[in-house]
Amino acid sequence: MPGAPTRADARRHGGWALVVLLIGAILPPLDYFIVNLALPAIHEGLAASSSQLEMVVSAYACANAVAQITGGRLGDLYGRKRMFMIGMAGFVLASTLCGLAASGTMLVAGRILQGLFAAVLAPQVLATIRSVYTPHEQVRVMGLYGFVFGVAAVVGQLGGGALISLHPFGLGWRAIFLVNLPIGVLALLGSWRFIPESRPPRGARIDVPGTLLLSLFLLMLVYPLTRGREEGWPAWMLLCLAAALPMLGLLLRVETRSLAAGRDPLLDVRLLRNPVVALGLALAFLFYMLSAFFLTYGIYLQSGLQWSPLASGFAILPFGLGFLSSPLITPRLVFRLGGYRVLTLGFALIALGLGTAAALANSVAPGPGFYLGLAAMGIGQGLVLPSVVRIVLAEVDPARAGVASGMVTATLQIGAAVGAATLGGVFFARLGLHPGAADYVAGFRTTMFALVAILCACVALSLALGPMHRRLHGIG
Repeated sequence: MPGAPTRADARRHGGWALVVLLIGAILPPLDYFIVNLALPAIHEGLAASSSQLEMVVSAYACANAVAQITGGRLGDLYGRKRMFMIGMAGFVLASTLCGLAASGTMLVAGRILQGLFAAVLAPQVLATIRSVYTPHEQVRVMGLYGFVFGVAAVVGQLGGGALISLHPFGLGWRAIFLVNLPIGVLALLGSWRFIPESRPPRGARIDVPGTLLLSLFLLMLVYPLTRGREEGWPAWMLLCLAAALPMLGLLLRVETRSLAAGRDPLLDVRLLRNPVVALGLALAFLFYMLSAFFLTYGIYLQSGLQWSPLASGFAILPFGLGFLSSPLITPRLVFRLGGYRVLTLGFALIALGLGTAAALANSVAPGPGFYLGLAAMGIGQGLVLPSVVRIVLAEVDPARAGVASGMVTATLQIGAAVGAATLGGVFFARLGLHPGAADYVAGFRTTMFALVAILCACVALSLALGPMHRRLHGIG
């Protein structure tokens, strides 16, 4: 049995296996956060267009979304340690390609590869934790796992700003990608030495038709939204966008037939018949449209206010500290308010904080109220992220928890891609051809108020989850 000795191995290797796993957990979100402050430097260094800057964010999220569930299944089929190492090696190579990019197109291609290999790497971390640690140990380990996402938000912004400002070895923005090379090599050596192999008795098969159809759906949706404004909305792009919804319908139909035939579909459509799961996934999608904030915030500070990347990194610190503080207060809030109300509270805090920051944004220097808004956003995001995952998984039997987890993660990434494409497009359209400081302020405000409207809808929708759950299960 490949999985038989894993727990003994994990205990023997002590904390080193966990350290390596957490490096694997932090690198994908770290590269999501770290790139945002580099966008102005990338624009200048590669003469990248605004749509290419959007694609630097959305292409990574799209590729990650498409491959998330498949990445998890590859670990089940061929061994989680093996796929962890392949994912890490590919992520390092893709990061190197990004760091050596000679054009915006080459950088976008590198980001797509990064997203694909991150989707191979990340699922192995959770699967290995579930396999090699006892239920008692998992409580502590999962707390650390959640904590690293807050660390990624802080380190990504501050570290990215520092690397660009300090200009190590004359690399400039390229350093934010090339820094993954030594970290990844050490993690590869550590995974080979310390992480035990694990594999379930039977792994789910790869759903090639489902993966291809999901890829086509995202391509037909995100590419026109990202490139359409810059290319004058040619007819083929409008047709492509109009055909995205039928493509989604075809995907669901194919997955339904695959399930009926006893195969392993990419999407378990039975889960969508549960209204709590369906609404939870919708909220996850809308929630991660918050990617538009990270896309535009660094550009507003650096191009609009002429701040340095390092100063811009410090300016996101209140958000990161708020995010880091959430794990400390979430258990008490869940105990006192219940999980559904905590989700609503989180959305309300994000909407209030973002609205405050948008209203107080100016062309000189934001005041204390602006940063209080960012801190409220961070706390809210730290409440929403685990809550929406927990609520969806609570509706699913243990046998389908892995598929449900993959669907939630993929939906979050799709929301990030669509948010960067749509709301990022609003921001760049508002700037015009020769923007001044006032245009950056107006673009940031317009985009953020549009995002606040989406978050207010999330507040209203989340209020329906609790009563829906009680009706579904005949409670009260």
